[in-house]
Amino acid sequence: MLLLDAGCQAVDQLSIAVEKAFLAHPDAQILLSFPGVGTQLGARLLAEIGDDRNRFSDARALKAYAGSAPITRASGKKKFVGRRFVKNDRLSTAGYMWALSALTGSPGARAHYQRRRAAGDWHAAAQRNLFNRFLGQLHHCLNTGTHFDEATAFTPRAADLAA
Repeated sequence: MLLLDAGCQAVDQLSIAVEKAFLAHPDAQILLSFPGVGTQLGARLLAEIGDDRNRFSDARALKAYAGSAPITRASGKKKFVGRRFVKNDRLSTAGYMWALSALTGSPGARAHYQRRRAAGDWHAAAQRNLFNRFLGQLHHCLNTGTHFDEATAFTPRAADLAA
């Protein structure tokens, strides 16, 4: 029991240290402006993406690195669009948690997820698509220094406005 208590205390101390270090980072407030991102998840995202703005030339490179961008294999008459197997697994896992937690905190994210499900995507594919969209927005926000804006990120579609 003493070992378990010591382990729990060590985890708590590490969690506090990660939170302090993350909140001191200049990009922390941008990451925290996104729905579903808290201090621990934001720290994981920042650790995996890094703060070098030249690391990813564009949002497509970041999405491919994270494994959220689909890969297309085509030859002749056949075409297959599927998920990436070569990716940063830690960032991919963080993205899955991000998309899952954003579903409850963001009406736009929920609507986007529901549209993907209605289009025939499985749960994981719809979440990966949402994570892919968030990564593009994150890349833009980090490069421009702006905070996430729900109205800009998830503008109402023409079909939604007509209904």
